[in-house]
Amino acid sequence: MTTTTMTKMLQDFRAPSLRGSACAVVAALVLAGCASGPNANPRDPLEPYNRGMTRFNDTVDEIILRPVAIAYTEVTPPLVRTGVSNFFANLGDLWSFVNNVLQLRGESALNSIARFNVNTVFGMGGVFDVASEMGIDRAKQDFGLTLGRWGVPTGPYLVLPLLGPSTVRDTIALPVDSKGNLVTYVDPVSDRNALYALNIVNTRANLLRASSVLDTAALDKYSFTRDAYLQVRNQAAQTDARSEERYDQDAGKLPEEPVR
Repeated sequence: MTTTTMTKMLQDFRAPSLRGSACAVVAALVLAGCASGPNANPRDPLEPYNRGMTRFNDTVDEIILRPVAIAYTEVTPPLVRTGVSNFFANLGDLWSFVNNVLQLRGESALNSIARFNVNTVFGMGGVFDVASEMGIDRAKQDFGLTLGRWGVPTGPYLVLPLLGPSTVRDTIALPVDSKGNLVTYVDPVSDRNALYALNIVNTRANLLRASSVLDTAALDKYSFTRDAYLQVRNQAAQTDARSEERYDQDAGKLPEEPVR
């Protein structure tokens, strides 16, 4: 498994419905500030806290998210799951457009807005990824990468409650990214929460095989996850526009089936 694939898995697994939770972010930072040790890894001075939070997140995943995701794959045809993935990815293209504009990446911004318009109009609201069939590449961006584009360092590695791998920079960007999520503006609240839940379960279902590979292949899953996340987030913030347009290589593909 490449670090790019691993990091995409980690980023996608961060629950979108919780990204705007100021309480979770503040609590994580307060706890993290008390957890650093004298012999800490310079990239991970909060490792004692991070390992504890990782165990908590893994327990929640094992008890709740993974079983629900497996049940979801058993009752939902792959084509339907692909349509769900495409729908939420299409919403993300609009926020990527905003961040590409903020980063002054003209070609990537044009691709993002073109993808959103094409898939929304001709892809039944984004359920079908017509833009990829037309050769319009996805230039996935978020506000954390925008901060990195203008020189803001990633800061220490930080594992957030339920949200998973992050950095101080990405954590600071979470409230802004939350405002860029179009689902946030859906009314009534019941429909909004249903969309959040669908996105979380569908995302976890797409990652069943990858997470199984990680569980069996990594000697220290925590270190592997941390190193992959930090490496690719740094690269993504510094890369050129051409490679950014290839950032989401798996757009429009069928979700992988879980290991039975």
